[in-house]
Amino acid sequence: MKRLKLLLALGSLLFIVVLLIPTLLVIPFHDKTSGALAEALQPKPSIERKQAGPDVEVAVYRSKEKRIEHIPLEQYVIGVVAAEMPADFELEALKAQALTARTYIVKQMLSDQPIELPKGANVTDTVMHQVYYSDEELKKLWGADYDWKMKRIVKAVQETQGQIITYNNAPIEAAFFSTSNGFTENSEAYWQNDFPYLKSVASPWDEQSPKFYHQTAMSVAEFEQRLGVKLPNDGSVGVIVSRTPGKRVAVVDINGKQLTGREIREKLELKSTDFTWVRKGSEIVITTKGYGHGVGMSQYGANFLAKQGKTYKDIVQYYYRGVAVSSATAFLNRLTAKK
Repeated sequence: MKRLKLLLALGSLLFIVVLLIPTLLVIPFHDKTSGALAEALQPKPSIERKQAGPDVEVAVYRSKEKRIEHIPLEQYVIGVVAAEMPADFELEALKAQALTARTYIVKQMLSDQPIELPKGANVTDTVMHQVYYSDEELKKLWGADYDWKMKRIVKAVQETQGQIITYNNAPIEAAFFSTSNGFTENSEAYWQNDFPYLKSVASPWDEQSPKFYHQTAMSVAEFEQRLGVKLPNDGSVGVIVSRTPGKRVAVVDINGKQLTGREIREKLELKSTDFTWVRKGSEIVITTKGYGHGVGMSQYGANFLAKQGKTYKDIVQYYYRGVAVSSATAFLNRLTAKK
């Protein structure tokens, strides 16, 4: 009997050991994983550039290389926003700029092009149309700031993907410029065309722009030569005859010769058509207010509005009167149908 009990005890012990051995082997590996080699590599931030909607490419004439480059639409918009507006502007201002860039190129590609272009090109990469910089150009231009600046630009473009500005269901002439003199300008006061959405609006925030005031000087002889005038001997330097709706100079009379504000701006290479000058000895000192033609959206004005909490839609609908922010899909489909 004792022998039987001993055998049963040994059997039970053997059974328990068999059960415990796997557990004992596994226990060390089920300890807290604090000793494990963790994966702490941080992936390098990547910039995703999605092409939304129909597959449309822009044929850009690269002026320096004298060649045509075919660029996906949204990538083109990124390159324009990066070239045309400071990357540290408010995100909503950058979005407004993305809308103007996309609207401009869609309208340009849909319409007859009055400006002569190399065969096969839709636009140049200069101020003749919109300035465009490639990724490589931006890396050289921005250097160590490339990553954070590009992230902001891409975010602004992606968050407005597929949107353009329309008036009466058609893309607008999305004119823009740097800084107003306190007011934007009627389109017909600077160009020949009268667009109902390009009308003068107040933009008092622009006075905070670093580009609001500018002063330059030139000799009397150069002044006379550039304008094709002769200043009288009495010391007078002309009279402003009229001003535009945007408070800029419309017409100046200089010793009997009348010139438009735009003519004077272009001949003297001034920052804007809101100017005045004084004669100081043998020099003419010219002071301007604002920077650019003044028609459409003020970029610095857009930035100041964004700082006040305005959205990109608020901004474009302020500077372009009576417009809507619309889907570009139908217009892009027309472009792909042209191929």
